[in-house]
Amino acid sequence: MSVDLEHLLVRAPNWVGDLAMATPVLEAALASERFGRVSIAVREHLVDVLADGPCAEHVLALPRSGDEVAVLRGTGADGALLLSNSFGAAFRSWRAGIPLRAGASLSGRRFFLTHRVVPPKHDGRRARIPTAHLMRDVAGLFGIEVASLRPRLAFPDEAAAECAATLAGLGLAPGEPYTVACPGAAFGAAKLWPPERFAAALDALHASRGLRGVVSGGPGEEPLIEAVVAACEHPVVSLAGVERNLRSLKPLVAGAAVLLVGDSGPRWYAAAFEVPCVTVMGPNSPDLTASSLEWCEIVRVEDLECSPCMERVCPLGHHRCMLDLPVERVVGAAERLLERKSVRA
Repeated sequence: MSVDLEHLLVRAPNWVGDLAMATPVLEAALASERFGRVSIAVREHLVDVLADGPCAEHVLALPRSGDEVAVLRGTGADGALLLSNSFGAAFRSWRAGIPLRAGASLSGRRFFLTHRVVPPKHDGRRARIPTAHLMRDVAGLFGIEVASLRPRLAFPDEAAAECAATLAGLGLAPGEPYTVACPGAAFGAAKLWPPERFAAALDALHASRGLRGVVSGGPGEEPLIEAVVAACEHPVVSLAGVERNLRSLKPLVAGAAVLLVGDSGPRWYAAAFEVPCVTVMGPNSPDLTASSLEWCEIVRVEDLECSPCMERVCPLGHHRCMLDLPVERVVGAAERLLERKSVRA
């Protein structure tokens, strides 16, 4: 459908990984001649994901508290591209008086959309379409063509130098190869693989490949970082005591030989920089994140009747989707990816 707008407002997703997945759509919208102006509304705590790239100067930061409707109304936008699938994103865009509103018909918000993608159903249940594919389809409602779904993130040389200096100050020799482990998950406890298993995987990769472990995480995850560090047998680097943010995470991941992570945002940083990544997945469906898999292996427990449950905390109390996942499978996936990368090099 051909839609020309004077001012397109893109309501970005509210999760780190989803925002990284959205970057191809954001850049395609900025490059399109259909729009006189593009603004990208992003929760303020996620702004660093888009820092230093072409989207940065178009960001409209949304505070955690405050009247989002007033902010959206103040843009004077004549079209809203809703990459967030929440009810609230559509409702607030409608209340802000934005005439055209395109999005996926999910979360009971069909009434608030003027242009909609309706996901198909199988046996009465909504098909699990990969998030990146769904965002691309939504963008198509406004005539935005997205050539590639690989995330696009950027950082300056200065950030890389700062990262190297931080790691050197913590004992990592210049040029020493390393594995990054991010054991946390903002989604909830159901996504957490035990710290001692992350530690065992780091030790195994140090033994086989000489890769030092570097353990990081988001604000508030210091106890989890330190639990992994304490369980490691080789001298790993802990980032628990230094400032960490979504901007500094970019050069850290980009410089890694491999990333070990749960089903969380750093996985999509690895995809952006083509860094081998092993994602330990528990309650979520792999179908929803089935994109940018060239350098990623998903490791999960198969054939569990309760999985995927999509819950933040295990509703049955046994957490088997994570506790039944052995270290050997994660290490094996990392070894395969590293071997492929060495052949390519």
